[in-house]
Amino acid sequence: MSYLTESLKIEILMMIGYGDRARTQCEVVRLFRETHPDLPPLNQGTISKIEAQYREMGHVRKVPSKRQAVVDDDTKLNLLLALEENPITPARQLARDSNLNHKTVLKILKYEKKRPYKMQAVQELLEDDPDRRAFPTKFRDGSENKK
Repeated sequence: MSYLTESLKIEILMMIGYGDRARTQCEVVRLFRETHPDLPPLNQGTISKIEAQYREMGHVRKVPSKRQAVVDDDTKLNLLLALEENPITPARQLARDSNLNHKTVLKILKYEKKRPYKMQAVQELLEDDPDRRAFPTKFRDGSENKK
């Protein structure tokens, strides 16, 4: 059904007709094959879906997927600015602040190649620390530690 343009779907609706002049789906399939022999043949299910979409929505335009998150540019910009102001903000907190789903925020950040990070406390190395480290006597390559 992806090869059907909006104009072809409208043509199918016109072939179906309305009121007492309506055709059956079998007749529409036959008529469409006669009218467009160069296109792949339709089946009754396709015609049924087109008709149901028109009855439900009033149009035959392509409908965006429900799974696809639609986020406007202002929301994306606000999200990125909030991350720029405070880069240690967790993604879940960014999602709560911008009223978005956590996974949507992660997808936006991945697309923009931004990564929120958490600060970790590490120990500072002093000048005399390297000689206090414990080294193994033998390394993986077989060489020995020379002290």
